[in-house]
Amino acid sequence: MIVLIQFENSPLLFRDPVRVITCRDPSCLFDSFKRIEEAVAGGYYVAGYLSYEAGYCLEESLGAHVPGSFPLLQMGVYTGPRVERVPSPPPQPAISFSDIRLNISYDEYFSDICAIREHISDGDVYQITYCIKFLFGFRGDPFTLYRLLLREQPVPYPAYIEADGRYILSLSPEMFINKRASRIVTKPMKGTWPRGMNAVSDIIAGIRFKRDGKNRAENVMIADLLRNDLGKVAGKIKVPRLFEIAKYRKLHQMTSTVTGEMDNRAPFIDIFSSLFPSGSVTGAPKIRAMRIIKELENEERRIYTGTIGYITPQRDMFFNVPIRTLLLEDGAGEMGVGGGIVWDSTPKGEWDEGLLKARFLTDYANNML
Repeated sequence: MIVLIQFENSPLLFRDPVRVITCRDPSCLFDSFKRIEEAVAGGYYVAGYLSYEAGYCLEESLGAHVPGSFPLLQMGVYTGPRVERVPSPPPQPAISFSDIRLNISYDEYFSDICAIREHISDGDVYQITYCIKFLFGFRGDPFTLYRLLLREQPVPYPAYIEADGRYILSLSPEMFINKRASRIVTKPMKGTWPRGMNAVSDIIAGIRFKRDGKNRAENVMIADLLRNDLGKVAGKIKVPRLFEIAKYRKLHQMTSTVTGEMDNRAPFIDIFSSLFPSGSVTGAPKIRAMRIIKELENEERRIYTGTIGYITPQRDMFFNVPIRTLLLEDGAGEMGVGGGIVWDSTPKGEWDEGLLKARFLTDYANNML
């Protein structure tokens, strides 16, 4: 299992694991966290991922989860990372895409968004993060594709994983948790706006985005959800920053920052049970939102909106939220996209937002066809 973490321009390469902890059955998930605790106590690093579906297994009230082929958790145990410069991609990569398509029709999407709005109208939820997938054929070297996409769309929390014939290419702009000793930080991302066509229109777009009532409402709801989740394992909860705007090549994104202080000895299972998956990829209230997501989405999210990262022997932790993330296996690929649905969301607007979020991949892939 190879795990490359490049969070905040600090590349860490984990390879040649002492062992790999893999869990596919919900009944083994808590034991897997126990094995992670033992590895860290023994002076090892642990690096890898949890799938989104692991969140259903960490919350008893969500009911039984049927085991799938994709791991709920896969973590390598390592003596330590190597700090390495990641080489540039080759000038003429042998990469090709085919049959790029969505896993849902617009009519089906329209129906699901209307169903979500009915749940909101009935008072079941305030917001649902609803996701669909792009599917495609792929030929070429996955690591080369990762480096090419990262060059085209630089992001602060990218990661690359090879394990069991699967390749995870995470071009994520979103941090999940960063824990250093007793201080823990989470930065939920909620809100999307297109870039302007030139420098002046781009400045105006950023101002309009920050003032937009719909995006601010989405963002503050999720920031409040993360504040409550973090309060389950930490104290001195603060929200030092709201409505921060980050610029990427194709779009703007809105984030907020929530911080807390916690016991450095807190079990990892308690931290993940309280916070995972991030409220930014579920909606609010979280448990009800996850139930509705399970009813509406027509397949597992798998790595999409799960988490990727590492834990040190000092119990420090750094994990992203794998959005803008590709999963490649046996010549086929998938990438989820989603958005927060609130009462004033429209099917057409949310559909267009999803297409915008995927442009870093679809523009590149169409140019390769």
